[in-house]
Amino acid sequence: MSGPAGRTDAVLVCGGRWHDFDYARLRLLTELAAYEQVRTRVYEDYDCADALAGADLLITYTCNIVPTAVERKALSEFLARGGRWLALHGTNSAIEPIGPNRFATPRTLGELPRLLGSQFLGHPPIAPYLVEPTEPGHPFLAGIDAFEVADELYISELHPPLRVLAHTRFVGEAPGFEEGHTSIDEPRPVLYLKEHEAGTVCYFTLGHCRGRYDLQDLGVDDLGQVDLGSWTVPAYRAILRRCVRWAVTGQMTGGTGDFDRSTPS
Repeated sequence: MSGPAGRTDAVLVCGGRWHDFDYARLRLLTELAAYEQVRTRVYEDYDCADALAGADLLITYTCNIVPTAVERKALSEFLARGGRWLALHGTNSAIEPIGPNRFATPRTLGELPRLLGSQFLGHPPIAPYLVEPTEPGHPFLAGIDAFEVADELYISELHPPLRVLAHTRFVGEAPGFEEGHTSIDEPRPVLYLKEHEAGTVCYFTLGHCRGRYDLQDLGVDDLGQVDLGSWTVPAYRAILRRCVRWAVTGQMTGGTGDFDRSTPS
């Protein structure tokens, strides 16, 4: 944990498939740069056990990165001793292409879904949907009413108990995925907290981003457009800023200064 001089050690894991990880990495490092006490080590996957052993906080923005048994043990130990883990977007995903535009979500993550509180099953086509505060009085949501995003809406297998702070609703199909189809109208967590021994996971499912060339391994050479999803939404950026602050300081706070009206490019 924090050294005698007050330094805070962070690990950022940002990598995987089908997303613009360069963009997400830049945005997350920019948020962390606001804290002069933070020293960040950056990785593309979970081969970071040595760094994690001395880290105060972990931030993950991944898609289809499956940790080994040894790496899962390091993640569990990080939480057990009181680590703060901000898990973003596809961190809970294990995705296997099984045919043209067909994907399975196999249970290959071991104990990771239990630590995170969920495992990704599928999502409907990207379209606008409403995110509603479940605990509107929580500091992460101070000054934020229901807001609309155009993002991947995650249908996940849940591993409670979870403290859900914000949710959406969805009934329908997840085309292309073997799972994630639902006829049950119930809240779908978007932002939640999950305790694990002395540590805490904060999971925020929003944050999809994709550049023109991020689907080449699926045979799409050029999408012809950039998709920044929720990153263009001020409410998303304010919540993310508060989540990063909690990861760095351990304090859950929020204020009007967390909002900015500029759209990150």
